[in-house]
Amino acid sequence: MSLQSVRQFFADNAPDIDIIELNQSTATVALAAAAHNVEPGQIAKTLSLKVKNEVILVVAKGDARLDNKKLKNTFGAKARMLSSDEVVTITGHPVGGVCPFGLENPLQVYCDVSLKRYQEVLPAAGAIHSAIRISPDRMAELTRAKWIDVCL
Repeated sequence: MSLQSVRQFFADNAPDIDIIELNQSTATVALAAAAHNVEPGQIAKTLSLKVKNEVILVVAKGDARLDNKKLKNTFGAKARMLSSDEVVTITGHPVGGVCPFGLENPLQVYCDVSLKRYQEVLPAAGAIHSAIRISPDRMAELTRAKWIDVCL
């Protein structure tokens, strides 16, 4: 269902974007970068976080690390990563396939400025073997994301 919800999202919002499906897993940044022949930073990883009582998604370059101090300054509270079960229940996507498209529940999406280093990034597309190629600005536009600076 997750891949299907992403397919529907693009059919409705950006029919020019094709979902890339591979025969191998791209569930980690390293696997995805190797499979798509790009540097790890071009993999746009989507992190599911809980801040206070709100679940948010932060999309960052693949080799970036969250900076807890920046997160706390940006959101006014500490953030915690969701458990695998929470991720699936709330986003509708499996861990390794989480993306800001075709979500099970409406969530606020944030894009870290680390993505702006690249003309094209590859976020997952709802499954551990799928992705898309997209510019960071278009991804932010399609997901109504806010730009933030929360990575090292």
